[in-house]
Amino acid sequence: MKTGQINVQTENIFPIIKKFLYSDHEIFLRELVSNAVDASQKIKVLAANGEYKGKVGDLKVEVLLNKEEKTITIKDSGIGMNAEEIDKYINQIAFSGAEEFVEKYKGKEGSEHIIGHFGLGFYSAFMVADKVQIKTLSRHDNSKAVQWESNGSPEFTLTEIEKSDRGTEIVLHIAEDSKEFLEKERISGILTKYCKFLPIPIIHGTKTEYIDSPEGEKDDKGEIKKVSIEVPNQLNNVKPAWSKTPKDLKQEDYDGFYRELYPMSFEQPLFHIHLNVDYPFNLTGILYFPRLKENIEVQRNKINLYSNQVFITDSVEEIVPEFLTLLHGVIDSPDIPLNVSRSYLQSDSNVKKISSHITKKVSDKLASMFKKDRKDFESKWDDLQVFVQYGMLSEEKFSEKASKYSLLKNTEGDYFTLEEYQEKIAPTQTDKEDKVICLYTNDLEGHYSYVKAAKDRGYDVIELQGPLASHWISKLEQSNDKMSFARVDADTLDKLIKKTDEIPSKLSKEEEEKLKEIFEDCVNKEKFTIQFESLSAEEGPVMVTQPEFMRRMMEQQKLGGGGMMGAFPEMYNMIVNANHPNVIAVLSKRGKNKKNTAKTMTDLALLSNGMLKGQDLSKFIERTVGLIN
Repeated sequence: MKTGQINVQTENIFPIIKKFLYSDHEIFLRELVSNAVDASQKIKVLAANGEYKGKVGDLKVEVLLNKEEKTITIKDSGIGMNAEEIDKYINQIAFSGAEEFVEKYKGKEGSEHIIGHFGLGFYSAFMVADKVQIKTLSRHDNSKAVQWESNGSPEFTLTEIEKSDRGTEIVLHIAEDSKEFLEKERISGILTKYCKFLPIPIIHGTKTEYIDSPEGEKDDKGEIKKVSIEVPNQLNNVKPAWSKTPKDLKQEDYDGFYRELYPMSFEQPLFHIHLNVDYPFNLTGILYFPRLKENIEVQRNKINLYSNQVFITDSVEEIVPEFLTLLHGVIDSPDIPLNVSRSYLQSDSNVKKISSHITKKVSDKLASMFKKDRKDFESKWDDLQVFVQYGMLSEEKFSEKASKYSLLKNTEGDYFTLEEYQEKIAPTQTDKEDKVICLYTNDLEGHYSYVKAAKDRGYDVIELQGPLASHWISKLEQSNDKMSFARVDADTLDKLIKKTDEIPSKLSKEEEEKLKEIFEDCVNKEKFTIQFESLSAEEGPVMVTQPEFMRRMMEQQKLGGGGMMGAFPEMYNMIVNANHPNVIAVLSKRGKNKKNTAKTMTDLALLSNGMLKGQDLSKFIERTVGLIN
C-alpha cells in the first residue's frame, strides 16, 4: 500500500473545485463519462496502430447506481491505468492525459476522437462525493490492478486489488448534500442531456423489450407469443447524423435526426445545411431552418454545441452571429476553445473564423436554392423572410449577398427581387424627387380600401409582414437612395406619388376654415390633425392617415432599437376631401345637422380603420339606427 499527497499548489484546491470551478454540479457526470469514453477510444487507437495486441472487446461505458450504498459507479473497459499512470494522471492535478495522448498520436487513426482537454475533469467528482475510489487494470501485459482512494483532501491511498477485466471503475460515495444524484431519473436526465451522442455506448440500467418466444409458443390466434426480457438500456446514439458524410444520408435521415433533437416539435424544418469542414479548422454539424413564428425570441437557443460529440452548451452566441441563433441543430468542433470547466466559450480567433464560415455557408445555401429552383424558394419565402431580414440588419457581409435573393411579394402573389421590383414600378410610382415609391401593406384585410384605391389607380402594392419589416425597409432605403417605402395609409395617394395634373379645390379658403372648425369639434385634437386636400370626387369624403416616419418609429420602438428616447405619441391625420359633395353639403346645413353630418363622416373614417370603439362606437350605432325608418 502507498500513501501520499496529491501534487497541488494549494491545499484549498478541492473547495475551489467544489464551489467555483464548475457552474453546475451535474457536470461531474459528463466529465467522468467523457473520461471513460476517452479511455475506450484510446484502446481502439492503440489496437488500430498495432500497439495493443489483445482483444478490444465490446467497448461500452456503464453508469451504475446503488441507492442503498449511496454510490454511483462509472465503469469502462478502456486502457486502464497502472500505479505509475495513476500517479502521473491523477495525483498531479491539471496534467491532462488526454492532451498528452493526442499529441503523441497526432495524425494517427482515431486520435481525433479523444475528448479531454484538461486534467481537472476527474476532480469534478468531489463536487458530489465525499469519497472517491478508482479501481483500474492497465492494458499493459502483467499489470497489477490498483485502487486509488481519496476523501477530498490532498491525501490519498493506493493499494493493489484483485481485478481481472481491463479498464477502470470510478466509484463515487455520494455526499449528504448531493443525494439528488442517487435518483435514477436524475442520472438518466443528465446522461441524456450531455452524453446523448457520445461515440461509445452509454449504458444505464435496463429496459424491457418484447421478443418472440424462444420455445415458439403460440397464442389463441396461432401467432407466436411475445415474451418480455430485460436488456441493457443504451441512452446514446453513437453515430449521429452530423458525424456522417452528406453522401451517406437521405432526406429522411435528416428529418429523423431533427425529431431526435427536438422530440416535442410538431413541425418539420424548411431545409437543412450540413457542415463538414476540416481546414482551416475542424467543424461538423447540421443546421435546420425552422418555420419562424412572429415571436423570434421563442426560436433562440436551439443550436447545441458539441466537442467531439460531448454536449457543451446551447448558448452559442460566441460561435454564430446573432441572427443565426434562430436556426436549430448541432455544431461540433474540437477546435472551439473552452475554459477549464468546458462550460463557457472563450474568445479566440478560431471562434471568429468559425462564425464567418457558418455565415458564408448559410448565405451560399440560400443563394444556391434561389438560383437552382426559384419557384421552390418563393414558396418558402414567407417563412424565410424574417430570418433573412434579421441577417441583413445585423451582418453587413450577409446583407450584401442577401440583397440579391431577398424578395418582395405583391398583393397578386407575385415575387420580385429588390432590383426587379424597382424596375417594374419605376415608370409609374415615383415621387416629386423621382424616387421610386414602394406602396405596402402589413394588413391586407385591414387596409382593404386603401389597397383597392391604389390598385384602381394602377399602382402596385406589396405585402410586408413580420416583426422586423419596418427596420428592414429602413435599411433598404439607407442602402438605396432611389427607393422609398410607404404604407398605403401613410398619406393620400396624390401626396405619395407624383401626379401630372393638379385638381383644383371647390372650396374657398374661408369655406375651408369654417369647415375645419366643425370637423375639429368631431375628433380628439390631441390625436388627430384635420387637413383639407383637393382630391377627386370619387375619393371618400374623409380618410385617416398616419405619417410613415412617425408610425415606423413607433413600430421600431415597440420591438426595440427605435433609436430615440421617450415614447412616440399616437398621432394621425384626418384628411377631408375638399371636392367631395358630402363635405361641401355641410356648409348648407343648419344647427346641429352641421356637426352631426361631419361627425358621421369622421366616425365612418375611424370605423373603416377599426379605430371607432367604446362609447363613440355605441353613440354612432344609436345615431345610425335612428336614421332607419
